[in-house]
Amino acid sequence: MSGYRVGAAIAEGDGYTIVENASLLGRNTFHVAARAQMLVDVRKPAALGELFGYAALRTQPLLVLGEGSNILFTRDWPGVVLAIAAHGVRVLADRGDRAHVRVEAGEPWNDFVRWSLACGFVGLENLVLIPGTVGAAPIQNIGAYGAEVREFILAVEAWDRRAGELVRIDNAACAFGYRDSVFKREHERYVVTAVEFELVRERALRLDYAGVREELAAMGIEEPRAPAVAEAIARIRTRKLPNPVLLGNAGSFFKNPLVDAAQAESLRRAHPALPAWATGSQWKLSAAWLIETCGYKGLRAGDAGVSGQHALVLVNHGRASGAEVWALAERVRAGVQERFGVTLEVEPLVV
Repeated sequence: MSGYRVGAAIAEGDGYTIVENASLLGRNTFHVAARAQMLVDVRKPAALGELFGYAALRTQPLLVLGEGSNILFTRDWPGVVLAIAAHGVRVLADRGDRAHVRVEAGEPWNDFVRWSLACGFVGLENLVLIPGTVGAAPIQNIGAYGAEVREFILAVEAWDRRAGELVRIDNAACAFGYRDSVFKREHERYVVTAVEFELVRERALRLDYAGVREELAAMGIEEPRAPAVAEAIARIRTRKLPNPVLLGNAGSFFKNPLVDAAQAESLRRAHPALPAWATGSQWKLSAAWLIETCGYKGLRAGDAGVSGQHALVLVNHGRASGAEVWALAERVRAGVQERFGVTLEVEPLVV
């Protein structure tokens, strides 16, 4: 691999840095100990061409990592961890009522949301305070309080390992689903390097998700605008979800399960308090309610635990290993399956 300097276990090139036997403790919000055989920080996506010419990146297992806010390491990674560290927000076109905006993959998601609000754009306010990077947003198709990021994405730029080049993938080809996308399903093929958004300045606010109108009323706001909605949702999230800086976690650990109408009706007859919402031909159930009803909210097994603030969140109280957190997750899943006949799907990537 040409153009790099090696010193001890570190190599540097134009737009990237390589570290061997690298700690991932500060690279995941669960704060669990893990190491990578090789860690590559990429500051310039154009460097990927050179990097993927290197045998180690072609032949060893590859894991693409953002801020580590949606991952649980239960072991060391026996290959290459690649982190896109490119930052920047650029308006490509502004037509007054809407704008075409390009955001580099390493930009923190919440910083971008705040930037959009400061510029007078509407739409992303319901997605405020979600941890992680912009590059991770389309992979998981992040969503909260009635909104999903797919609604605002025009295209995603990614390095296609199969084609050996940067490609631009439009919204339809991203194949977005509930917490899903082509990037998640083909995670070994694509490395997201930037995301293009279409942002508008006029849009109906979404206020009907549980607690939003009540929070706005408590704030004394009768005719809210997007920044006030963002503030209301930020307050709700802060109360409900533990801060990963203070208590290791990756946000919601389980997805709200989808079941067919017959199973939903049967469960609701047996458990009238079960929150459920129709989504097309299926019904979405509250995973938090299922977990809490099983008595797991606030449960602790050593330093691994279920948050006392929100039953969907698994936490590391200090020195839990990733394997211990995962063992607790499996215990919760088994309990919900046994009592309700519902299988909980895990939201973060478990290594």
